[in-house]
Amino acid sequence: MAIRDETVETLLIALLARGHVMIEGIPGIGKTLLARTLARCLGCEFNRIQFTNDLMPSDIVGTAVWQPAAEKFTFVKGPLFTNIVLTDEINRTSPRTLSCLLEAMEHGKVSIEGRTVPLGEPFIVLATRNPIEFHGTYPIPEAAMDRFLVRVELTYPSEQQEMELFLGRDPEEVLAGLTPVIERQQLLGLMDASQRTTVREPVVRYAYRVAERTRHHDAVGLGTSTRAVLMWLRASRARAFMAGRDFVLPDDLKRTARSVLAHRIFIKGSGDASEVLEQIMGEVPVEL
Repeated sequence: MAIRDETVETLLIALLARGHVMIEGIPGIGKTLLARTLARCLGCEFNRIQFTNDLMPSDIVGTAVWQPAAEKFTFVKGPLFTNIVLTDEINRTSPRTLSCLLEAMEHGKVSIEGRTVPLGEPFIVLATRNPIEFHGTYPIPEAAMDRFLVRVELTYPSEQQEMELFLGRDPEEVLAGLTPVIERQQLLGLMDASQRTTVREPVVRYAYRVAERTRHHDAVGLGTSTRAVLMWLRASRARAFMAGRDFVLPDDLKRTARSVLAHRIFIKGSGDASEVLEQIMGEVPVEL
């Protein structure tokens, strides 16, 4: 798989921050295997949903089925009722089904026949999007992209990685040999602990100045929202926690900025949001 240490770190940050992940990359470079490996190592239940244009909300949430023997309807849960769910090619589904997924991502629960049903704990969505194929796809609204805490991009494997695969190293065999490194309850405890990490006012003010600069940059059509800054701080808390600290440094903000903010900044014309963001962060001084 074409997985870099930076990508793994970003996934773990999102996990600790209880955030969802958008994974972009061409088909065949390990996006599904990455999600399955993460779930296996964390001892979490895993489901995969292939999104298509005829997928209905009931296909992912579940539906009520009539039981003749009991003379009543019984709710049969759909694939969303798990801990880690891979939603493959979410831009191929209808706005109605996407809206159902967004409700689950935002609230950790779904509405079914007038009642609310909670999902698993934890509940993390790893969504994939093919950046080069547009036939039969729908545009993903800005509000939908904002539901993803981070965005990561997978690239081609290195020569060594590809040669290992070509010479017979079967990823499925490697996956089958993996054992969980943590129990689910321990993982939930780490999630809670990571968000108790302290963020002092000077660090928050630095985050605010960066966000404010994105809102007035000549190349930016739509800058960073208030919720985006809150998500940025949330991810930075998780990164500080992973580094063994109980406080956030400006470096935590800098290391998480691209994955958290770039997909929330909309550039005029054909510019690159990541480049504009890096430019802005280089101009905003850190004042502690």
